[in-house]
This record gives sequence, C-alpha cells and structure tokens, in this order.
Amino acid sequence: MRSMSFQPAILQPLPPFGRYLFLRQIPDADPRPVLEALAKSAWNDAWVLGVSHSLAAGLGATVDALREIPALSGAGVSSPTTPCALWIWLRGESAGELLLESHRVLRQLAPAFALERSVAAFMFDGRDLSGYEDGTENPKGDAVTATAIRSDGPPGIAGSSYVAVQLWRHDFEALERILPEQRDLVIGRRASDNEELEDAPVSAHVKRTAQESFEPEAFVWRRSMPWSDAGDAGLMFVAFGHSFDAFEAQLRRMVGLEDGVVDALFRFTTPLTGNYFWCPPLREGRIDLRALLG
Repeated sequence: MRSMSFQPAILQPLPPFGRYLFLRQIPDADPRPVLEALAKSAWNDAWVLGVSHSLAAGLGATVDALREIPALSGAGVSSPTTPCALWIWLRGESAGELLLESHRVLRQLAPAFALERSVAAFMFDGRDLSGYEDGTENPKGDAVTATAIRSDGPPGIAGSSYVAVQLWRHDFEALERILPEQRDLVIGRRASDNEELEDAPVSAHVKRTAQESFEPEAFVWRRSMPWSDAGDAGLMFVAFGHSFDAFEAQLRRMVGLEDGVVDALFRFTTPLTGNYFWCPPLREGRIDLRALLG
C-alpha cells in the first residue's frame, strides 16, 4: 500500500465518549469560504469529518464513489435516507468537554452550516445497550487499514474513507418481551460469552451480516457507540470502508432484498436515519479538500 495520510481517528480505539454532529447547509449561503478556512486549519486528530454527496454536488464537484445512501424496505421493515451536508464525530474523555467542543465547531461553521442533529454517545463495556458485544467480527491487523481506507486514486482521493452512519433506536419494552435464550437466537451469539451459535436461524443478525458469506466478501470497520437522549436510546451505527459497497450489500440482505429473510434485529430496533459520507484524507496535518474544492 502506497504512503498516504488518512484521518487517524478512523482507526483509533473507541473513546469513552463521542458526540456526532449532523449539519445542514444554510440556504443561499456559500459554503466555499468556510470549507477553505477549514482546510487551512490544523486538523484535530481526535475528530472525523464526513462530506455528503449533496454538498459535493452543490459545489459542482464529483468525488469518486460518493453517493447518497439508498432508502430500502422489505417485509414490514425499512431503512431510510436522511441527507445532510456534513458529519463530524467528536471523540474524547469527557461528555462535557465534547459539548463545549461542539459549540466551538458550530460557531466556526455557522456562516454556511447549521446543526440538524446532535447525538451524545458513550462506551458500555464494548457492548450495545441490548447487552451484546458490538464489532466482534471487525478485521484485525493490517486488514483494518485495507478495509477502512482507500489506497488507490489520485491525490485528494487516496487515503479517503467512506462511512455509513445510521441512528438506531431500541425498543427496550420489545426487547424485554423476548426471552433471554431467544435474544441469543435473534443476534446469533450468546450474550454470556459472545460465542456464535451454530444452530442460529437464518434470520439471526450474525447470519444476515456474515461478511465472508457475500460475493465479493463484505468487510467493514465498525466503530459504533451506544447513545441516549431524552428517554430514547440505541446504537449509533458507524461503518467505514474503502467504498460503500460492502455496507450496502449487508443492508440489502438485512431488509430481506436478497432472499426475502428479514434480519431479526428489527424485532427490537429501528433505524431512524441513514447517511453516506466521504471522509477526506489529510495533507500535511490538514483536511485535504482538493477533490471537493478543486
């Protein structure tokens, strides 16, 4: 793999706390001066920036492989598309620290962008709030970079990552109605020891998303975190890749478009949002927006 510089927080361990900012473009505001100023500033290596297809298109740019997430639906389930302009993942040791950082970021971007949604996240012993470990099948070693980071392409594209982001809200009453041993069959793993169940039904989440079972194999780098806000809670699903293709193949199978079998996960959780973002590479410690701004 050629030498390249990507946003380092993509590959870093998950932080104790996270905050996700989804920003819309202010109508009639020119985003170019704000983005140019952002590209001239030293980048905080604890953050991840994502740019949407709609923002790129509005600037007249064609960023290779960038597109909007499709709205998909199956038998009684759906996965929405909720476009916005920018996504920023703030990561840190303190929820209060990230709240203050988010205000500073929003002031910096305010001439052209406004907050659409802010989501506070946290670690829960490496588990989803359902009690099951998340990201068990993540790649290891050198395969992480190969999975999450694009190695080819011209300057401004090599070192990119493509991220799928979905806000899943859990129905905890529905989860409680599922007996513990049945929950294991919904996920396809035992909560007690995280062992995969050989006799799990084909609808089990592990079976639906088994990365080696796709052609080509559909590996993603999962960096999801639990979230909670005003009585609602769930999982902020975040999956990085060298393209969107692997994630999209998994999502299509989850909603039953491949074989008519819907992922049992939908029994207790629902995606409220859906976004694709392009995460630009770095250049000399700054966000490289050449592919976006020319």
